Amino acid sequence: MLDGMEETPVKSPSGSPERPDRDEGDDSADMARDTIALPSHVAGSGTLDRLVETARDYARQAASENTLKAYAKDWAHFARWCRMRGADPLPSSPQLIGLYIADLAAPGGKAPSLSGSRPLSVASIERRLSGLAWGYAQRGQRMDRKDRHIASVLAGIRRKHARPPVQKEAILPEDLRDMLATLPHDLRGLRDRAILLIGFSGGLRRSEIVSLDHGKDDTPDSSGWVEILEDGVLITLRGKTGWREVEIARGSSDQTCPVHALTQWLHYAKIEFGPLFVAVSRNGLKATPERLSDKHVARLIKSCARDAGLRPDLPEKERLALFSGHSLRAGLASSAEVEERHVQRQLGHASIEMTRRYQRRRDRFRVNLTKAAGL
Repeated sequence: MLDGMEETPVKSPSGSPERPDRDEGDDSADMARDTIALPSHVAGSGTLDRLVETARDYARQAASENTLKAYAKDWAHFARWCRMRGADPLPSSPQLIGLYIADLAAPGGKAPSLSGSRPLSVASIERRLSGLAWGYAQRGQRMDRKDRHIASVLAGIRRKHARPPVQKEAILPEDLRDMLATLPHDLRGLRDRAILLIGFSGGLRRSEIVSLDHGKDDTPDSSGWVEILEDGVLITLRGKTGWREVEIARGSSDQTCPVHALTQWLHYAKIEFGPLFVAVSRNGLKATPERLSDKHVARLIKSCARDAGLRPDLPEKERLALFSGHSLRAGLASSAEVEERHVQRQLGHASIEMTRRYQRRRDRFRVNLTKAAGL
């Protein structure tokens, strides 16, 4: 299934599978142009025009590229759903939005359903609502999620369909060693080895891994940079909870040391500026300037998990579905024998409860409150 896995740079050439349909594509740039402009009563000038472009650039940075793409697709889906039913998505109509999310939760009725026969999960429906709120905001309108036509339908969907989130399998240290052993000893293998080790030991999301630059302010699309110090690697990262520092210390051996893996990749790839993890030429002899897409990390994890024979008790399709980019974060949270607050800080979680969701194995019932209470 994953044989012939191709590297996916962020910027794909025209016509590649990465490029979305125009109808469902990322129209965030168009939104910025449409919503941020000089007032009609103000005469334009070179200075003001430059400020308008600066404001548009900041507006495009208000959310991550992946989030904006997802929101744009959500809005396109809703607009198409409305057209198929002879309705107009504008102006904002809580009644119409309530019907829309009901159709997402239980596809059917007399009209054909865009969501097909498979209902969406509660989390997916809530994400769609976030996309619609963004879409209306870009068009100068407000969507009130607390309106009874939306809130009551969503509450009913939660009560009837909500279920615990499906957790991805954690990649534990012994699993990671087996995965590393499947990688070739060439430039591409050096890079992928560094990706897996840095992602695991840093507890990084796949988008955070590929957004790193060699140095501060190397590229405008970077979300962080690295500093290689004597005792390890210091990553300064802009994540979901703001800027944070991630410390990755040296390992016990070169084979599993993330710092050694990273320095080897940087040395042989001759990377001194720009994106940290880039595509490799087809002949595997040199690094290209193209930053990898986060999809490469997901494919890499699935491919290595398959080649390493993880979870041999399951059919291949089910095995591959168990692993994703979050498997690295879950692996660190599940295997690090330290106080939870240190894991929480490394993963950048705002609460310890979120960190515990990532812990697939932990010392439960270590504190016996029942006995402590005298029972």
